[in-house]
Amino acid sequence: MACAAAGRPREDVTLIVVTKTYPASDVRLLAELGVRHVAENRDQDAAPKAAECADLPLTWHFVGQLQTNKVRSVASYADFVHSVDRARLVTALSAAAVKAGRTLDCLIQVALDAESGEPGQRGERGGVAPDGVTELADALAAAEGVRPAGLMTVAPLVGTYAGRPRAAFERLMEISTGLRAAHPAANMVSAGMSADLDDAVAAGATHVRVGSAVLGVRPRLG
Repeated sequence: MACAAAGRPREDVTLIVVTKTYPASDVRLLAELGVRHVAENRDQDAAPKAAECADLPLTWHFVGQLQTNKVRSVASYADFVHSVDRARLVTALSAAAVKAGRTLDCLIQVALDAESGEPGQRGERGGVAPDGVTELADALAAAEGVRPAGLMTVAPLVGTYAGRPRAAFERLMEISTGLRAAHPAANMVSAGMSADLDDAVAAGATHVRVGSAVLGVRPRLG
């Protein structure tokens, strides 16, 4: 419906189902229903789930904040990492991917709430300020085992774009245009979750990360 409302073909937007807190058995059900892209935000949950579902034709997305001590594990199963926001993480992901004999597609997480702050500042929900995107993309392009695939953002809770997801996602699209001028293959735009996917699709997002709208309200984490 979001694609129809935005006048975009359904195939223009990839649905990534966020399966955090749900068991591998639910991932199998999703795969039977035709889901091909799934996401997790905590390595301690994702690693065993990915291993249990290794026989399924799935693409795994890691969408949470990533600490360098988890990089080796994440590099063993993730096809896409959506939360690259610092040079040190690029270096760690490169080393882990090379060791695993894999190539990771990496999205730079953009902190739109940091746009008016210090150069390169990180936002409160993670990510790098827009003026730090080019440097990270160049680092990804130069490193082995990783490549720049595009951008990701989460609608800001504070700052200029607080409560204005459509404007935030339109700003991300502007940043994406600049990125693609230097790195044409970095054309993914991961934006929008269950509550704001309509705004993301209308703005031009290529991927939306949806959990509760597909799987229902999650139980509280222990």
